[in-house]
Amino acid sequence: MEISSAVFVVSNTNLSACPAGNLPEYAFIGRSNVGKSTLINMLANNKELAKTSSKPGKTVLINHFLINNSWYIVDLPGYGYAKVSQQQRSSLHKMITDYVLKREQLACLFVLIDSRHQAHDIDLDFIDFLGESQVPFALIFTKTDKISQTEFSDNLKQFKQALMEHWEELPPIFSTASIKGRGRKELLDYIESINQSMISREV
Repeated sequence: MEISSAVFVVSNTNLSACPAGNLPEYAFIGRSNVGKSTLINMLANNKELAKTSSKPGKTVLINHFLINNSWYIVDLPGYGYAKVSQQQRSSLHKMITDYVLKREQLACLFVLIDSRHQAHDIDLDFIDFLGESQVPFALIFTKTDKISQTEFSDNLKQFKQALMEHWEELPPIFSTASIKGRGRKELLDYIESINQSMISREV
């Protein structure tokens, strides 16, 4: 897939304010500072599309970006960032949960994992929640250029082992390095395959 256009559409805090219509949406979520906005910019081939920051917890809204006038990238707030008030944590939790469970246009939720670390309970718990809720999702291990291939292999193996304690079958797994563009083609091809399957079902 080639991306010819990527346009910011809307930011909001309420599911009802998300774009109307039935275009498929591919949402990205992960713990704060996992490299979500940078990955979105890499996929869209636009460094200015999603706002990046060295400060964790920057994204606090649901952000929609229209891609090729045919599908959306959705930048969701990160989870697990402690340095916000209890009220804001509750608000973010409701925002994320409402979108993930109720947004009919959601075709796939990409859960981002920092490849430099071993499995965190907060990630495993969130993945279990998605499975129990039957939300379609895939995993993306980010920042693979920040560690050696051996370290990444070890961390990935440990993460898979932790998942297999609760899962009979692993979800699709991708690895990326945004600066080098690693994983971009694989992710876009996966999105394109879902888009095509949805078109086939409509015919």
